[in-house]
Amino acid sequence: MRDICLTLPTNRECADTITAVGAEAAHAARRSDVRVHLLVLDSADPDARTRHAAAAAALPVVDGLVVHHLDEDTQRAFLREVIERSGADGPDRLLDLMLPDAVSYGACTNRAFLLAAALGCASVHRRDSDSRYQWHDGAPVFPVDHELATLGLKAADAAAAVTEHTLAPEHADKPVVLVGGSFVGELSVDLGEIRELDPEAYHDVVALWAPTGAGEQEKRDLVAESFTGGGAEPFTADRTVLDLPDIWHIDMCNIGLDHTVYERVPLPPATDTIGSDYFLHHLVRDATLPGVTHNRHIVNYYTPERRTGPGFTAYQLRYAKFLLSMLYLHPVYAELEAAGGTLLDEQHHLRPAAVADAARRSAATDRAENHRRLAELDRCYRRLGGKYAEFADHLAPLRARLLDRAQSDIEDFALLIDAWGPLVRASKATPADRLPR
Repeated sequence: MRDICLTLPTNRECADTITAVGAEAAHAARRSDVRVHLLVLDSADPDARTRHAAAAAALPVVDGLVVHHLDEDTQRAFLREVIERSGADGPDRLLDLMLPDAVSYGACTNRAFLLAAALGCASVHRRDSDSRYQWHDGAPVFPVDHELATLGLKAADAAAAVTEHTLAPEHADKPVVLVGGSFVGELSVDLGEIRELDPEAYHDVVALWAPTGAGEQEKRDLVAESFTGGGAEPFTADRTVLDLPDIWHIDMCNIGLDHTVYERVPLPPATDTIGSDYFLHHLVRDATLPGVTHNRHIVNYYTPERRTGPGFTAYQLRYAKFLLSMLYLHPVYAELEAAGGTLLDEQHHLRPAAVADAARRSAATDRAENHRRLAELDRCYRRLGGKYAEFADHLAPLRARLLDRAQSDIEDFALLIDAWGPLVRASKATPADRLPR
């Protein structure tokens, strides 16, 4: 029996989601020869954590299902022990990168990766707090079925479990390391109101994440494709495609990753930056590792705090930092794509040093494009008026600090990649029975 980790990181109240993901975990334990570790990483406020604990405790007892509900104090104690055992330099800095005092989509998933290693899991399967499942024929549509059917198998063996096989023959001996779908419902990035208010401003705001020097047609294509997921068509029948993964239609609320990927390269630990948890999508595809894309899409929705007051300001700031992060990530993606299969060793395992070196080189990228991005974002938001113009006023004095942070984020990523191997090995040396349940 193999162990898998189904993880739900959260910093907001989501007791109903814990119940729903718990049902998916129980389904997997009943239907497959796996032990499922349902891992709730809880950074919410004390009242929400109390409700989360109650929801986790109320999940039905199922053979093969183990529930772990970890608050930040428990996570921090685990990380301190792992970092100390790893012998890595700069332990305090590493702890800050793994558990910062700000929102980090990459860091919360990195914690799940290390905890999964400690639990002896073969894969990590991530869901999000602001998502629900589709229903079909009176039952929820669980992505985990597709994830367990092919993840970790040699591609040649996984072909029998999919509806379409378009993978080139030269990749047949490589393992399937990523299985995922997308979402239906609202845009994955909360810019829908801008699209309704001013489609031209929406185009200009979204096009800002295009690579430096992108042409107008490339930007139009990017805007049309961005943040739309699986569209609006509901699930009616399974469609699964084995190929190099279609990363434009795989989202972090609906993904399974094999341990051979995340035990070698972590996610960027940038704080207050949406999209910082999508790096491994690019790495897997660029390294020519197989994946399966399916259509069991999650239902995406927004919590109200993103659209008013401090919640609105915080979310728009995370989008601005996302735009700035692209100055450094696009060169890394270009290097990875050019390297292709040379990113893998003879066992089809990723070479972390190549990724860290690319990140370090990108840190020297000239900042002129990021100055332009901030100026254009300011123009667009002032054109929209109202709360967007107010946000532009808030953003203006932060520009210099944000430019510095965007550069330091990619430098921190390279640092974490260098330390990641020892951290994973130290996590595996942590007795699983010492982890809280």
